[in-house]
Amino acid sequence: MADLFASSKTIEDAPRPLADRLRPSKLDDVIGQGHLIGKEGTLRRMLKSRSLGSLIFWGPPGTGKTTLARLMAEETELVFDQISAIFSGVADLKKVFEAARQRRIMGQGTLLFVDEIHRFNRAQQDSFLPVMEDGTVTLIGATTENPSFELNAALLSRSQVLSFHSLNEVDLENLLKKAERREGKKLPLNEEARKNLIRMADGDGRASLMLAEEVWRAVNENEIFDSKKLQEILQRRAPVYDKGQDGHYNLISALHKSVRGSDPDAALYYLARMFDAGEDPLYLGRRLVRMASEDIGLADPQALVIANAAKDAYDYLGSPEGELALAQACVYLATAPKSNALYTAFKQSMHSAKENGSLLPPKHILNAPTKLMKEEGYGTGYFYDHDAPEAFSGQDYFPEKMERQHFYQPVERGFERDIKKRLDYWQKLRRKRQEERGD
Repeated sequence: MADLFASSKTIEDAPRPLADRLRPSKLDDVIGQGHLIGKEGTLRRMLKSRSLGSLIFWGPPGTGKTTLARLMAEETELVFDQISAIFSGVADLKKVFEAARQRRIMGQGTLLFVDEIHRFNRAQQDSFLPVMEDGTVTLIGATTENPSFELNAALLSRSQVLSFHSLNEVDLENLLKKAERREGKKLPLNEEARKNLIRMADGDGRASLMLAEEVWRAVNENEIFDSKKLQEILQRRAPVYDKGQDGHYNLISALHKSVRGSDPDAALYYLARMFDAGEDPLYLGRRLVRMASEDIGLADPQALVIANAAKDAYDYLGSPEGELALAQACVYLATAPKSNALYTAFKQSMHSAKENGSLLPPKHILNAPTKLMKEEGYGTGYFYDHDAPEAFSGQDYFPEKMERQHFYQPVERGFERDIKKRLDYWQKLRRKRQEERGD
C-alpha cells in the first residue's frame, strides 16, 4: 500500500495564483503608485530616512497596498505581521500585540499590517493607540473606504494617510507583459480583446492577473480570442467606460446637462448608462445632490432634500432596490424649476471675501461680553429686528469700509419668485428705515 505521507513535495510546490507568483520582491518591481514610490515619492523618502511612522493606505483593491507594506517591512528590517479585520477580534489583537512586545524586548521591531482596518469597531481601533505610541508596533492599515469617515480621529491623528490610485491602462498592460514573461507564453487575445480584458480589470492589478489565468486555462491550442469570445469565456462584461477616464466624465457631464436642461428622459438614459457601466451609485447620488444646489437652488428647496434622501435610501437599501430612489431623484431634479442664482451668488461672495480681506464687521452687530468691549462701542446702536415693525430693522450688516453688495438675484421661477418679492419689499423697507434714522 502506498504511503500517503511519503511525498517529497513541500508547500513551495503547491499551486499558487499568478498574482502571488508575480508579487514583487523589491520596490523597483512594483507597478503603479509612482507618486508614492517614485524617486521623490513619499514612501521612497521615508525609506531613505530609515524612519517609518504609522500609515494608513487608502485606495481601491488590487493597487499594491499589501505588497508595499511587506516590502517596507523588509527594507526597514521589521518583522512583518499581517491580520485582517474581517477575521480578527479582540483576542487575536491581544496575541499580536503580545508577540510584538516580546520581539521588542529582544530588540526586534514589528510592522503590523491590518487589512480592511475600517471593519474594526471604535473600541478595537482604540486598542491600537497604546502600542503605536510606545513603539511596540509600526501600524500600516489598509482600507478601501474614506478614512475620514471610517477611522477614529485618535487613530488618524497618529497616522499619515497615503492615497493609492487605480492602475491605469499602461500599468495594467505592463503587468500583463510581466505575466507573459513569467509564464513564457503570450495571452491568446487579439488587440481589441486585450484592451477589453484591461478594461474588465477596472484598475485592479490582481483582477487583471486572475482574468489572464482564466484565459490561459480556457484556450485551446492555436486559438485566439476576440472580444466576443473573451466575454463568453470570462462571463464578465467590459465596462462601458473606464472610471476616472474620458468616458466617465463624458457621461456624468451628459447627465448633469440633461438635468439642467429639464429633459427627464435623457437624464434617465444617462443615469442608466452609468449604472450599466458599473459606476458607484453613491457617486451618482452625490452628483445629484450637487445638481440640486447648483442648478435648482431655491427655485425648489425640496430638490436638495429629495436628492439627499435618495442618496441615503441607496445607502440603506443597496443595489438594485436603491437605484430606483436615485432614478426618482433624477426625474424630480430634471422636472423642477431651475435657478443658478444661489450658485452665482456664492461664487461672487467667495470672490468678494478674498478681495476685501479681513474687514471687521460693524461694531453695532458685535457682542460686548466685557466692559472694555462696551467702551469700544461694541453692540452700540444695534436694533433688535423682532422689536422693529414687521420684524425688519433695515440695518446694514456689511463691514463699515465695504459698500453694500448684492450677490443673490433670485429669478422669477418656482419658489424664488416668492423670495424675489420678499427681498424687493425688504429693500424698500430698508431705504425707508434708513431715511427715518437718517443713516
